[in-house]
Amino acid sequence: MDGNGALFGTLSGNTREIVHKFSVDLPKKHGRGGQSALRFARLREEKRHNYVRKVAELAVQNFITNDKVNVAGIILAGSADFKNDLNASDMFDNRLATKVIKVVDVSYGGENGFNQAIELSSETLGNVKFIQEKKLIGKYFEEISQDTGKVCYGIDDTLKALELGAVETLIVYENLEISRWTLRDSENNETLLHTTKQQEQDSREKFQDKNTGQEMEVVTQESFLEWIAEHYKDFGTALEFVSDRSTEGNQFVKGFGGIGGILRYKVNFEQLADLSDDDDYYDD
Repeated sequence: MDGNGALFGTLSGNTREIVHKFSVDLPKKHGRGGQSALRFARLREEKRHNYVRKVAELAVQNFITNDKVNVAGIILAGSADFKNDLNASDMFDNRLATKVIKVVDVSYGGENGFNQAIELSSETLGNVKFIQEKKLIGKYFEEISQDTGKVCYGIDDTLKALELGAVETLIVYENLEISRWTLRDSENNETLLHTTKQQEQDSREKFQDKNTGQEMEVVTQESFLEWIAEHYKDFGTALEFVSDRSTEGNQFVKGFGGIGGILRYKVNFEQLADLSDDDDYYDD
């Protein structure tokens, strides 16, 4: 926010999005003395005041949904004093004011200023992400310790739960190295397979055609991370990427394979496994 206009943007992971921007034409300082100078100063003050009000109102429109703040934190940036005026103003909604985590001086306006503000706030943003991550995985571990049955872990169970639409929050390690394969056998049947790098080397039998003993044809091979980032919405879930930098994150990656979910309801995975075995039986 500066003397030329304001821009509202969001940052989620590495995705930056500009949600709204507008320009403003504010009178510059006036050199002449006398009555006109006083009137001019009053008009100038009024226009600045209205500008701050407009920004405050738009902040509510963009960052509050159904009476709830829809962002984890707010950074105010700008080259002049407007950002501080907004921060100190009664017009700035209190729910948003409490979310301000940093106020930064930037040298540019518009999109360049937005990018510079992100760079200058990287440490603060990292801390917010870190705290969110600890909280999220903490909630996941709590479900496990209370034995609610409302969690899944590992690629197979998590995919089953996704298919059921049971996953409320999908948690995935940001550097998860799992490949998603579509394989075709000699009878033209397609099989879906997920492997880690290790399994790819050690478990070649997974790639074998049961009928011929030969390796099946690879139709597609892609990164599971890229695939899930594109398709998670189809399963009605929220996707959260986590690092292994926090104690909780590290434990999630090492102990649970770096993929799992908090479920909407309890799922009996053993029963599901029995059902899919029955399917195999009927397929023959």
